[in-house]
Amino acid sequence: MAETTRILHTTLIPSFLQKPSPPLKTTHFHSQTILRRNPIRCSISTSSDTTKSTTTDHLQIPWGCDVDSLENASALQKWLSESGLPPQKMGIERVDIGERGLVALKNIRKGEKLLFVPPSLFITADSEWSFPEAGEVLKRYNVPDWPLLATYLISEASLMKNSRWSNYISALPRQPYSLLYWTRSELDRYLEASQIRQRAIERINDVTGTYDDLRLKIFSKYPHLFPEEVFNMESFKWSFGILFSRLVRLPSMDGRVALVPWANMLNHSCEVETFLDYDKSSQGVVFTTDRPYQPGEQVFISYGKKSNGELLLSYGFVPGEGTNPRDSVELSLSLRKSDKCYKEKLEALKKYGLST
Repeated sequence: MAETTRILHTTLIPSFLQKPSPPLKTTHFHSQTILRRNPIRCSISTSSDTTKSTTTDHLQIPWGCDVDSLENASALQKWLSESGLPPQKMGIERVDIGERGLVALKNIRKGEKLLFVPPSLFITADSEWSFPEAGEVLKRYNVPDWPLLATYLISEASLMKNSRWSNYISALPRQPYSLLYWTRSELDRYLEASQIRQRAIERINDVTGTYDDLRLKIFSKYPHLFPEEVFNMESFKWSFGILFSRLVRLPSMDGRVALVPWANMLNHSCEVETFLDYDKSSQGVVFTTDRPYQPGEQVFISYGKKSNGELLLSYGFVPGEGTNPRDSVELSLSLRKSDKCYKEKLEALKKYGLST
């Protein structure tokens, strides 16, 4: 199920800049050794000879649920309410578009603000780690927000019930819809002649390179904090799949990125333009409806004015045929300076926001 985010990063991780620093203190670590992580003993195949996706056979992520499951929905809603989420006019249900979504429980007016998720329920780069030493190490190495959040999500997920986020993580899909799970042969077959194919390959390589960089420069040096049976390529594929499909940028919080439980259960519709943002007056993440909803109707937001290819790349889904008025096809154009109409053609392209 593809739930909300409004950002797309092409570069996940720059080279780390390690700052000289004293050895990591371990006083807190010894006091937390009672926390046990659930290991993930699996890997992925990147062979270009693979003709059929077999990742599901090898996936052993011990947390989360099926993409269409409601088994953890009531526990999530109960935890959110106890943690400061105000009463809602929507509930999680199985839906026709997106498999799970938020459905109106009462009449909802056009122009009404909904959600009001408080900052205490956001997962951000500043969130407190159950293993504080792990977070300290990553910040010493100046790990950017995306890979830091991916590592944080794995760390908290591996603790299962011992993490404060356990009810949220248990409601996340065990295998998110994502091109990260596509094999090379599937990319070649289904995205042939599409510009999205090359961007998908680059994204997969970015995630793989991010993990390799972290493993080489950090994880291998602190195996007691980042054991390989937990922090491996399979778990990073999962965590980045979650981030790509759910991380939201909040313009009113200076563009801060966050995972916002409950809000990221909202599905995308090409027919609405409303999006998530932080509301300073109510001090919570909200969206303003641009149409009314009757009880039982699924409530939607917009993930942005994106083509079908961009939606597939970021969220792992494509709207129904003919339903996306913003769908487009990328074409590579070039002009020869020897063309006697070069200047006129260049101006014509610029007029319509095109470049060569």
